[in-house]
Amino acid sequence: MSATGYGYYRSVIFISMFLGYLLYYFNRKTFSFLMPSVMEEIKLDKEELGLITSSQTMAYAISKFVSGILSDQLSARCLFSAGLLIVGGINVLFSCSSSVAVFTGLWFVNGLGQGFGWPPCGKVLRKWFEPSQFGTWWAVLSCSMNLAGSLGPIITTVLAQHYSWRAVISVSGLVCMAFSFVCLMLVRNEPGDVGLPSIEPRPSKGKRSKGTPNDESTLKDFLLSPYLWVLSFAYLVVFGVKIACTDWGQLFLMQEKGQSAMMGSSYMSALELGGFAGSIVAGFLSDRAVARQGLGTHGNPRHGLLLIMMAGMAVSMYLLRVTITPEDPMEAPFWVIALHPVSVLTGVSEKQIWILALGALFGFSSYGPIALFGVIANETAPSNYCGTSHAIVALMANIGAFFAGLPFSTIAKRYSWDTAFWVAEVTCALTTICFFALRNMWTKMGREHKKAD
Repeated sequence: MSATGYGYYRSVIFISMFLGYLLYYFNRKTFSFLMPSVMEEIKLDKEELGLITSSQTMAYAISKFVSGILSDQLSARCLFSAGLLIVGGINVLFSCSSSVAVFTGLWFVNGLGQGFGWPPCGKVLRKWFEPSQFGTWWAVLSCSMNLAGSLGPIITTVLAQHYSWRAVISVSGLVCMAFSFVCLMLVRNEPGDVGLPSIEPRPSKGKRSKGTPNDESTLKDFLLSPYLWVLSFAYLVVFGVKIACTDWGQLFLMQEKGQSAMMGSSYMSALELGGFAGSIVAGFLSDRAVARQGLGTHGNPRHGLLLIMMAGMAVSMYLLRVTITPEDPMEAPFWVIALHPVSVLTGVSEKQIWILALGALFGFSSYGPIALFGVIANETAPSNYCGTSHAIVALMANIGAFFAGLPFSTIAKRYSWDTAFWVAEVTCALTTICFFALRNMWTKMGREHKKAD
């Protein structure tokens, strides 16, 4: 009966959080998805667009940091549901607005509500799933973002052709508000809430091995861990580059590469579909690596896959920037020749197939590391600072996302989209090289508890 109870509640809770976070992400990106339609009605330049998106990112960074710390003290179910309600309500108000100042203010509040989404999910996952499954289920849940990101651009583009962008944002907000009450009824914080025993392992006294992070580490011990800041900086760059591509990739293809709005939306959808696969593969393969090698004190079994995917991000950005041009080249490049049989079979041009392939490659390579950084931050921190560890690396990631807003769009305005994406590409490549050099550093955060002789 106990096993049946766990299976039922795990399924209901996980599905509720998956759909709930899908709505979180969809309503976070509605403005980015509908940016071309909004610009047809309201004249907005690149800096104003960057201001609006950066206001949300800044608020999200603050809110997610605070929520990560509070998630250990407050009800995850209530935090998650309250955030959905706030996000949905703000989207409805956004659809009634027209000025840059109001757009920026409302999108800032949207970002505050968005911060209540992921930290409660991480807390609930840790309470309901065994440590050996944590990375996989974390990755599967993060795929809700990929699903929303892949379907969102196409759904919103099609709906915007038949209805106004205001109607699309308003309806998405109302759906989000309604589902917040569903989550409030179905999500449970931990097994004890429904009369089931906890699944968290209880370590035996006196059986610590050398290098195990001390559960009683002080905040100073934790914050002075070099690996925490190496992980945080790498996450800042990876997340910032990923946000730059998801927020501006569509405009980059349309304004500088001569592609249609539908092609831009299709690129975004391919990116998210690739991200869906990347998250699953990263979680599953890295869990197997941990099962084979265990978590040591120097390096982490997940580092190898992490580095490969980070390198894939830089390569895919380089190929998109260099190989896609507004005019067809006089001499067919290698990828046109290679994709010609596929083009004949599908009726889609070689260039379109190549753009979609590069989008899928970037999504696969970027969403995998995003899932892994969160898992590593949790598993290498002392148990009394797991929430804080994830809050810190998430804060750094969202600082990266902020740089992908107004600063990134300012580079594009002063120079070009090509230059802006080149800066992101080089930054990603240099960070990968640095992380590779530090891959075998001491990775346990907090005070080292040495084994007694």
